[in-house]
Amino acid sequence: MEEQHEFRTEKVGALKEAGVLPWPDRFERTHSASEARELPEGTDNVAIAGRLRFIRQMGKLCFAHLQDASGMLQIMIRREQVGEDIFKIIKKLVDVGDFLGIRGHMMVTRTGETTLQANEVVFLGKALRPLPEKWHGISDQEACYRQRYLDLIMNPETRERFDLRTRVVRELRRLLDDDGFTEVETPVLMTRPSGALARPFVTHHNAMDIALYLRIAPETYLKRLIVGGYERVYEFARCFRNEGMDPSHLQDFTMLEYYVAYWSYEENMAFTETLVKDLLTRVYGSLDEAGEKTGIRWAGDWPKVALSDLVERDAEIRLADFPDADSLRAGIKARGFEIEGAEKLGRGSLIDQLYKKVCRPKLTDPMFLTSHPIDLSPLARRNDENPDVADRFQLVVRGWEIANAYSELVDPIDQRKRLAEQAGLKAGGDIEAMEMDEDYLLAMEHGMPPISGWGMGIDRLIALLTKQSNLRDVVLFPTLR
Repeated sequence: MEEQHEFRTEKVGALKEAGVLPWPDRFERTHSASEARELPEGTDNVAIAGRLRFIRQMGKLCFAHLQDASGMLQIMIRREQVGEDIFKIIKKLVDVGDFLGIRGHMMVTRTGETTLQANEVVFLGKALRPLPEKWHGISDQEACYRQRYLDLIMNPETRERFDLRTRVVRELRRLLDDDGFTEVETPVLMTRPSGALARPFVTHHNAMDIALYLRIAPETYLKRLIVGGYERVYEFARCFRNEGMDPSHLQDFTMLEYYVAYWSYEENMAFTETLVKDLLTRVYGSLDEAGEKTGIRWAGDWPKVALSDLVERDAEIRLADFPDADSLRAGIKARGFEIEGAEKLGRGSLIDQLYKKVCRPKLTDPMFLTSHPIDLSPLARRNDENPDVADRFQLVVRGWEIANAYSELVDPIDQRKRLAEQAGLKAGGDIEAMEMDEDYLLAMEHGMPPISGWGMGIDRLIALLTKQSNLRDVVLFPTLR
């Protein structure tokens, strides 16, 4: 590799001596590679540009493949058409990986391949390092993460995966906009870690000399906007949680959150099913086609199951028999389940970890998980009929939580009490518990209408749709050691 780097660097000097700029400032294209392929034979004044992926020299003739963002196109270069000087440069100083601009006319070769025959070749950028000869296999996975640009060049399926991500985000925006939602932005740096049960990243604001936290979730700020008069708001929010890593969790990730005034979680659940099904229909053409592509049965009504029923079924623990953390901790231990750090967790966190360990891996097709214990949902509204559970649901697919939603707690008195309980748990060592947030409580005390809120993990959704088992495969530049 270093020899290649040195050899190609020497060619930079040779290009300059020949009067060729190794890295010029622009090139005017008329078509992309895919557009040029659709042009009729004989079309003249066609100009494309891209990276050289292949070149074969045959005396006074060269065949090459040029790649741009739309795909690949074959190029034919004849010495008599481009001139002796340029042809020598192509033969001696141009390498696979370099960028070229080609102007010419469209033709079809004897083998039937659509080709751009060059009248002019313009050098557009020297690659000082060669492209990999091969880029596949599990042994190269970390290299794909670290050098995503090479992964994108060499693996068309990688580009397709990220193009799908872009399309999904675009269609979600359109669906929400068409339904009267307003897209907003809220702070990434927060004075209080709030919006979810999670351990925050801590940083420092030098000018103000205060500690700040990277956003866990945009929830409390989006609710402030409902107080301010917005009725439907959403944000594609970059969020940060300083937690353990596994294939379904990243410390920094993208979440779509929205909040709607005057809805309950039940209306939100119905809207969620419609939203996701409409999204899949737009992206794939039909739910049946989405099922074929993803291996998930999206069609049909999605079932609704209470969390306590799942735990009782899979762990043989009836949550109603364990009203506090100590008794639940003992019950979990008696049944042989081990939860890391259980001695420091509150009852809500214990239930959450038990569900994740025992129940969630058994879930397959889309389902709504409902009736979460209230101590697991410090920002959710209590159910009117059963105050021990929250008006909440999660959309779970293949054991992954894709969306989480509540009828939001809008009672500032109850909210203050629950945040005080959370602060006590945090002081006792539960690092994922929430802190008291007086500024948010102040906003609540100015009056909130009924609200239902919702958050979706975009990375997880894309991983499911593209059959990826690791979220790093759907993030362009994942954080690595």
